[in-house]
Amino acid sequence: MQRPVILASTSRYRRELMNRLHLPFDVHAPEVDETALVGETPRALAERLALEKANAVAARFPEAVVIGSDQVADLAGEALGKPGDHARATAQLRRMRGQTLIFQTAVAVVCHATGFVQRDLAPVRVVFRELSDAAIDRYLLVEQPYDCAGSAKSEGLGIALLSAIDSDDPTALVGLPLIRTCQMLRAAGVELL
Repeated sequence: MQRPVILASTSRYRRELMNRLHLPFDVHAPEVDETALVGETPRALAERLALEKANAVAARFPEAVVIGSDQVADLAGEALGKPGDHARATAQLRRMRGQTLIFQTAVAVVCHATGFVQRDLAPVRVVFRELSDAAIDRYLLVEQPYDCAGSAKSEGLGIALLSAIDSDDPTALVGLPLIRTCQMLRAAGVELL
């Protein structure tokens, strides 16, 4: 008998990605404080939060296989989170134009009943084009990506902001690296095919 699978996330983007697997799963909010620790790098923040989210939900559902994920936009070692509103998104994109960022996308899969714990990172190197203030404003008015790390949605019009993407896991930039997630789910005993 296969254990239930739970996505520890409130992200609609991660839910949409999980739906691609045609695997029954539930969604539960992890209720984790996402504040960075003093001196914590963007990479360490993403890895810690992915594991904390998975563990928070697994504590309530110990028999389930729980997936936690987090993404932090890394601009030269500075963490850029979700902007929340138009003004902050504008400021972020102005800082990012012409720059190379690493979107640090972490995933963790845990099952408390079996003691299974795996965590991995899928960094995505993204090069932003030089963008005019008018182009940034037009983009934000169309996409309103205020709930996205770094104010950019590559799966939509945000692709026009970019000149290059480099990743070995193509869904990582959207928020959940499915190649790594599938590997971990199989290792946890979840049959995908």
